[in-house]
Amino acid sequence: MAEPARRQIGFAVVGVDHRHIYEMTGRLLELGHVCTGWWTEGEPQPLAGFVKRYPDIPRVADRRRLIEDPSVQLILTAAIPADRAAIAIEAMRAGKDVGTDKPGCTSADQLAALRRTVAETGRIWSVNYSERFEVPAVTRAMELIAAGAIGQVVQTVGLGPHRLNRALRPGWFWRHDRFGGILCDIGCHQIDQFLAFTGATQAEIISASVGNFANPGDPEFADFGEMLLRSDSGRGYVRVDWYTPDGLANWGDGRLTVLGTEGYIELRKFLDIAGRPGTDHLFLVDNQSTRYIDCSKAGLPYYPSLVADILDRTETAMTQTHCFKVMELALRAEATATRLGNLKQVEAR
Repeated sequence: MAEPARRQIGFAVVGVDHRHIYEMTGRLLELGHVCTGWWTEGEPQPLAGFVKRYPDIPRVADRRRLIEDPSVQLILTAAIPADRAAIAIEAMRAGKDVGTDKPGCTSADQLAALRRTVAETGRIWSVNYSERFEVPAVTRAMELIAAGAIGQVVQTVGLGPHRLNRALRPGWFWRHDRFGGILCDIGCHQIDQFLAFTGATQAEIISASVGNFANPGDPEFADFGEMLLRSDSGRGYVRVDWYTPDGLANWGDGRLTVLGTEGYIELRKFLDIAGRPGTDHLFLVDNQSTRYIDCSKAGLPYYPSLVADILDRTETAMTQTHCFKVMELALRAEATATRLGNLKQVEAR
């Protein structure tokens, strides 16, 4: 059901270089909000899919038309990762809030500029950490943990495997300065979940490593990464990779285990290799039983909360401090990671 008209916002899309823009746009349309138009540079691979899904949204030739449009309150961007910060800064300086695909930026300099812009303008810069915000199983897990289902959380183990789909990848995907690296891009999902589930506002990277073991012809591209995180309230281990075999029925067997003092929860986010159909599988083990919970109907509160934040100037979807901290830690992990295998040494930015 669409929200009442008085709670509608206008939004526009600037950059469709990653497929996440499909869901980012679609979630807001489903809630009854209005997309004024979209712009992107060139003809990126996801463009055909975007137009097929949203044929009635007009393309504009100049992105400034959208950024300066007084009917637009939110700019969505899934541009090339290295370009997202500049688009966000331009939009915020024009009085718009911003919802960006992850990673929200690819360098420490970009992050510093984003922090300055938010402080100066008072606008919202929100990164869609989609492995939390687009996964109903995570919604349900956070509800269970908030209710004390597994006691105090002491550790998360996040696994983020992805299928490479080499034939679909653009040239920028293989360049570290444009893509940001595996710990920046995929790893930020896992850092977001670590902070959210442990309730931490501060954390440190204990160790990190990245490697190229399967793509020697692309020496700037890390196809494997891992890191250890620590905060006053918990510990975290992360493994991310681009090794999903073609025999798997989905693009990646994403898993999250949350360990508590009185039990644990394991999420099989995108498929259950034991045979249950669909997505969003949750397994809960506590002192009473071991049980399975289907979370496919658990809901996705991020987008309604983000709209409420835009209209009410609140921080219910995600605090700005948390959003920045996730990218800060991801960039730090990327910059300090030991580089292994066929991976070329690159200068931290």
